[in-house]
Amino acid sequence: MSSYYSNGTNFPYELTIQALQAFYNEHSHLVLPRRYPVPNTACYPSIWHGLDLAGTVYNMRWWQEHIKEQPDRVSELNKMGFVWERLQPEWNLILESLIMYKALNGNVLVPSNFTVPHDDDRWSKACWGISLGNSVYKIRNRGDHLSGNNPNAFSRRKQLDAIGFVWDVQELRFTKFCIALQLFGRIEQHHDTIAVKVPSQYIVPRSSRWPNELWGYRLGERCTQIRQKELYIKGHPHRLKILADYGFYITGGSNNNLRWLEVVHAAAVYSQMNNNSLDVPSKFVVPAPPRRIASLVVGSDDAWPWPECLWGVPLGQRLRDIRVKGNYLKGKNSDARRQQLDALGFNWEPKRGRRCQGK
Repeated sequence: MSSYYSNGTNFPYELTIQALQAFYNEHSHLVLPRRYPVPNTACYPSIWHGLDLAGTVYNMRWWQEHIKEQPDRVSELNKMGFVWERLQPEWNLILESLIMYKALNGNVLVPSNFTVPHDDDRWSKACWGISLGNSVYKIRNRGDHLSGNNPNAFSRRKQLDAIGFVWDVQELRFTKFCIALQLFGRIEQHHDTIAVKVPSQYIVPRSSRWPNELWGYRLGERCTQIRQKELYIKGHPHRLKILADYGFYITGGSNNNLRWLEVVHAAAVYSQMNNNSLDVPSKFVVPAPPRRIASLVVGSDDAWPWPECLWGVPLGQRLRDIRVKGNYLKGKNSDARRQQLDALGFNWEPKRGRRCQGK
């Protein structure tokens, strides 16, 4: 198959024309597949057998050596329907294809296996056969056509942004899941503040209560995949907090880590406010600011010391569960977590009996 990538740039023009004519006789057009190894048949010149005809004639070097400033040859190729537009840079053809894809589909979320179809006049003939899905994958993941040393890289990125190119598909899909999850709480459970429980088979119905773009969305299936396979959240720990804010909790290590971060964050604030002492009443819950304080500018001397993400965290109960049940202190992180609590002045053996609920 090595000859597949060879070309006939240096072959006599007459032999190349014979190969093109043979293709035309066979297909009634001259829109060559983007990679076309010449078949080993008698209708093609034997010198061309196995070589890439399209890769040769759509190379600017072939045009300069055999066609440039020879109008009779241009006329001959025109009569055969030669697609001159294919001689332009590949980037132009990819961009043209993306623009047409958006016109037909409303977005540029091109499936990875999508190839611009032949014999579809909605598409430019120069774009027929482009592996557009593969091109999009390479642009997004390898930076093809956008490398730093390419003088056109910046303008090309702007071109892609202008047509709504999605640079991070996973982020887009995660956002869609979050929207569906939040709406499920409001529509199906009539709240958006407590735990959201989505049946595993739940599919968003075709209902006026839901936006059209979510109809048919397999929300239950996505919830299961997140819990069992860490869909969307693997390698993205910040998304756990986002999901928790929507009332979606993940059993196992991921959710445990998230709650520990809340505990140690709240404990650090409490310790700082109490002279490096972490002797917290068991009923203590991180307070939200009074209405007067909430209106103050963040960073002023009177600003509320507790960050909004911690309001309502039952710090006293969590620390009691650490002391009594050993919560968060099992596994490979147990020693490090104990040291964190010690550094904050955690009281492992508080005095028994009634105590003041201040602070």
